[in-house]
Amino acid sequence: MIKSMRQSTLETIGLGSVHSIFSKGKLPVNAAEQVDKVFGPVGNRGSLVISGANGIVGAGKLMQFGSRLKDYNIPIVALDFPGAPDGITPQYKGLASSFGKKNADEIMANVIRLNYDGNNLPSLLKSLNPKFLLEAIPEILNVKKAHFELFRSNFPGIEIRSVTSGFPSKELGVGIYHPAFPHQINKIWEVVENEPSEITKLLWALGMIPMAVSDEWSFVLDVLFCGLMVSALRYNRATNIPFWKIDKYIRKFFGPNPFRAHDVIGAKGANFLTWNCLHDLSTKYGDLFAPTEALVEHKDSGQNWYPLNHLRPMVNTTIDAAGSMQFNIWILGSLFQMTSLMIHEKRSHFSIMNSVGELCAQFRKGTLALMRNMGAEQSKRIVEAYHKLHPEAALNAWHPEALDNLDSNDWKQLYVNAEHDGEVGVITLGREAYNDDVNAELNRAIDWLKAENIHKVILTGDFHLTTQLVGADTNEFFPALDHHNIGYRISYQWSKTARRLYHEFETSVAFINGKRCLGGMLELFQHCHYIVTDDDSDLGAPEVNLPVVPGMEMCHLPFRRTGSDNWAKLIKLLLEGRSVKGKDTVGWLTDYSAQGEAAIKMAWELASKGELAMPKRKIHESSLYIPSFYPTAPTENKNILEARKAIMDTILASCGANYHEALKVQSECSAKFMTSDLCRKGFVGQEAEKTMNV
Repeated sequence: MIKSMRQSTLETIGLGSVHSIFSKGKLPVNAAEQVDKVFGPVGNRGSLVISGANGIVGAGKLMQFGSRLKDYNIPIVALDFPGAPDGITPQYKGLASSFGKKNADEIMANVIRLNYDGNNLPSLLKSLNPKFLLEAIPEILNVKKAHFELFRSNFPGIEIRSVTSGFPSKELGVGIYHPAFPHQINKIWEVVENEPSEITKLLWALGMIPMAVSDEWSFVLDVLFCGLMVSALRYNRATNIPFWKIDKYIRKFFGPNPFRAHDVIGAKGANFLTWNCLHDLSTKYGDLFAPTEALVEHKDSGQNWYPLNHLRPMVNTTIDAAGSMQFNIWILGSLFQMTSLMIHEKRSHFSIMNSVGELCAQFRKGTLALMRNMGAEQSKRIVEAYHKLHPEAALNAWHPEALDNLDSNDWKQLYVNAEHDGEVGVITLGREAYNDDVNAELNRAIDWLKAENIHKVILTGDFHLTTQLVGADTNEFFPALDHHNIGYRISYQWSKTARRLYHEFETSVAFINGKRCLGGMLELFQHCHYIVTDDDSDLGAPEVNLPVVPGMEMCHLPFRRTGSDNWAKLIKLLLEGRSVKGKDTVGWLTDYSAQGEAAIKMAWELASKGELAMPKRKIHESSLYIPSFYPTAPTENKNILEARKAIMDTILASCGANYHEALKVQSECSAKFMTSDLCRKGFVGQEAEKTMNV
């Protein structure tokens, strides 16, 4: 029996626990089997129909499905009105850029464009044997219902999903697949089904991210996206600060740019959809969601929210400390109340709800993480202060009791989970970028496994919310640009946590799969006794390109675990910033590489048997002499040369110390570089300047 800190998000889509993947030595489903289940066997394949295929959603999803189903020869029918503007052809350029012209041509060869009049389906469609309809037509309820009836009467048994941004399944009579923008590349879908379907499992097997949500108006994403917009509009009404300036403050404090997002998506369509979402929500939940006059005006006119740059006022409106507090009350008070409603209605798994806010609505930290870190009482006080500014919101949809259980693991482990079977534990990371929250949750997961008397552990992504591990969250570094002690604390504390994986378990195995594992995440994984990777995963240390100095011991730990004949490879990795394939890293960065399930099986064997399966690469604890020069790719970029020198100096200093002293040495080097002019001129400094200096 598997015991866990909280439910795995993978279980919410019917795919079991992450622990079961390793103990069984295979993924719960694979794409080929799921294609057969959804579209029929080879030689008798059915087709995928995307209706409204020329629209922004339909065309984007046509590209996404087309690229993933190409190898299975699934016909994809692009259905729309004869006079609809062509939204498909403009997508070809991006397709060719991503996959190459030859592959793009093969993808498009499977696309069959058909027209219909809205009342009758083309006769050719029957010969294509439609199995799955993805509906992306306009958000008009009676039109959608008639559309579904048309398909059902012609093709009994066809699976139908709507991409609606607001209507619940119970209103439409079909399941929901609500995709996140931008549609051609964003892999996230909000899924409403009674039970996880074979299509949902196919989405996962194809590398997409289906997220189970409950059947409520606007699900999770649009409560947050549209809710943030109306919160900002209310602040505008109260203060008369222009939309574009409010956008900058929202980005500074929370992450998103709601007004810019509407303009980028296309103000005419986005304004209508946001108004429609808020109108429906306010009908059910009251004034908390009521559209403002400005939104109604922009919905009717289709006008952008941002003026042209040369039309922005010369007076630069700013807000002081008291104004910042008021701003936070207007925005967070509203969002926290909306989040309490979603928790009360059990709209999704807490980790999913939080991740939707980060991955789709672009919050720096999801609303649940913000509330947890702030604490229940302070969160409630912010909502109560908001009600003084907007008394009508207090009349409905406020559920303070939803915040009463912040000590539960559902709240405490939003990003990191742990499971075990009594012998082997699995720690899963559900966030692509490492930050202080992940660090704290990882410590709690380690503590929990130790309390459960587990001495063997696998560290991995969660096979769901994290399809890649991109490194440290550089937003965490902004304060370190001005404060050496903050940079030192980040490097030292994160490294101390990582070291627990090596020192507090009999056997620890890092398992790397997905597209890539970079920077701070790769550093974290280096602390395990064994590192197993998929052949095709990209492993890299891109810090030199930012530039920052690696802070979680990448500048000495890998050198201590391999022979001097491999040091040149490590130097090249660190100083050139180019990724390498997992299959090319064995012996000097990782211990084992294989394709797919072979790698999974080896991770389990190593965790179960330890050195009976493979000798450990021990850490050389005394100081190392590293030659000061290794050849690297030439560059004339002075900033890169200066960054290379800083990283090389860190390698020499941290390797020149013993293992125990090296922790402080590398932390000091990393923190010192954070405050340098070079770091300020680089990506982190520029992002901080753009984000924080409003």
